[in-house]
Amino acid sequence: MLTGLAIRDVVLIETLQLAPGPGLTALTGETGAGKSILLDALGLAVGARSEAALVRPGAAQASAAAIFAPDPDSPVWSILEERGVAAQPGEEVTLRRVVGADGRSRAFVNDEPVGVALLRELGAHLVEVHGQHETVGLLDPRTHLAMLDRAGGCGPLAEACALAWADWRAAHRAAEASEDRAREETAQAEALDAALGELDRLAPVEGEAARLAETRAIMGAAEKALADIASARDQFEGDRLESRLGQAFRALERVDQRLAAAGAGPDDEVRKRADGARQALDRALAEAADARAEIDAAARALDFEPDALERAESRLFALRAAARRHQVDVDGLAGVRAQLAARRLAMEAVGDAAREDQVRATVAREAWLAAARALSVARGKAAADLAAEVQSELGPLKLDKARFRIAVEPLEPERGGSAGLDRVEFQIATVPGAPFGPLGAIASGGELARLALALKVCLATRGGTRQPLMIFDEVDQGVGGAVADAVGLRLRRLAAQGQVLVVTHSPQVAARAGGHWRVRRRTAGGVATTEVERLAPEDREEEIARMLSGAEITEAARAAARALIDG
Repeated sequence: MLTGLAIRDVVLIETLQLAPGPGLTALTGETGAGKSILLDALGLAVGARSEAALVRPGAAQASAAAIFAPDPDSPVWSILEERGVAAQPGEEVTLRRVVGADGRSRAFVNDEPVGVALLRELGAHLVEVHGQHETVGLLDPRTHLAMLDRAGGCGPLAEACALAWADWRAAHRAAEASEDRAREETAQAEALDAALGELDRLAPVEGEAARLAETRAIMGAAEKALADIASARDQFEGDRLESRLGQAFRALERVDQRLAAAGAGPDDEVRKRADGARQALDRALAEAADARAEIDAAARALDFEPDALERAESRLFALRAAARRHQVDVDGLAGVRAQLAARRLAMEAVGDAAREDQVRATVAREAWLAAARALSVARGKAAADLAAEVQSELGPLKLDKARFRIAVEPLEPERGGSAGLDRVEFQIATVPGAPFGPLGAIASGGELARLALALKVCLATRGGTRQPLMIFDEVDQGVGGAVADAVGLRLRRLAAQGQVLVVTHSPQVAARAGGHWRVRRRTAGGVATTEVERLAPEDREEEIARMLSGAEITEAARAAARALIDG
């Protein structure tokens, strides 16, 4: 609801403050008095296009401030919260615009600087204008679906459809994300399987690397040791050592024999030394035999398989290479294998989850389609009922030859959305036999304004929702008598659901208003100004009498005015 309008230096208005009340307010005055200036000023405050021509000649700037008291459930509050403008439901909201003489403008909400786009967005929820040259919203088919849902009581079904759509979209996004992850995992599966296969073939054992290194060192040393053993064994080759020792032994025996034959006794020093030598040689022969046996045993102990060292080295190199690839030490390969196996198992789980998410997305899509189809059925019935009701309003508004319908076009699921599977458009045919078409392409300005009135009345009585401020600019243009009275009655009915401001030249319409403003132009010192005054009951009668009779107000006109007001 608009609770106040303050205007300064806009065209012919120096300063003006108005406090509109609820219900229907009529704005009257002679042609050229400046009624449109009020609408221009209000439009300026709610984000309409500005220009330097709006600034009163001689003034530095023009300003217009509109004060609104939005309903607690109005979208205005959420918009203000999103934009960070301080405001609380239950408070008034002031939209203000200042235009300089250079045409530049500034916008404010509750005295906080904002962009003009915010004024325009807020204004779309606070004001509707219907007139000869402008019909906000009604010409845009994108607004028709929401109007039909409100009027047809389709709100709960529309909400269920929107929730089902949101659920499906969320499930669809989750399924796509799962599918992407599954594809990524599948792309890595081949490399992972190869790594697992390599580790399975290696079958690393903790501590194996140390043992292999030790074995490798021993085997490397063993090759050289075998050569040395072979060299030692060569010294026994052909029994040369034992033969020489034996020859020495026998020579010493002959020494003993010769000395004995010569008469030397057992205590002979030579015989004793030769005997000691023989005993030593005997022991040497036995030790030599033992040495040969030990050398042979040592050779047998070092007798490895021909490729044992090569196999040990290959195994050790393979383990170390795998460890480098996985950036661990060799003993860590067993843990890596366990991790890779767990990762592979997780990959399979990702694939299972992707399939489950796809099933959920399919179920959610079917639920949305079911909700959308139920909504389409309800819309079809609501469209027929609302169109019939609007059609019944057209006759009294001098649109008896016009035909109105609400086209509900089904959409393919691919083109559907949160609003369902329908495209809704209000259509009219103003000439008998002519095809239906869009409102703006077929209806004239006056026809469109009266059609908007009929539609708004039907929407208000059906939807039960509070309307924003609605402005009807000369909706009665070109009609009079009973038709003008019908316009007035419908405006009053519509105002019962909110606040309506009508700019009118029709006494029948003005008489139906609960509030009445008169616009007059005054000229003083060669300067013209526009003034607006709220009329008292007796002044209303005089103004309506003027509208009935013209420049000269007669008693008959006053009587007719009283009859209209009392009617």
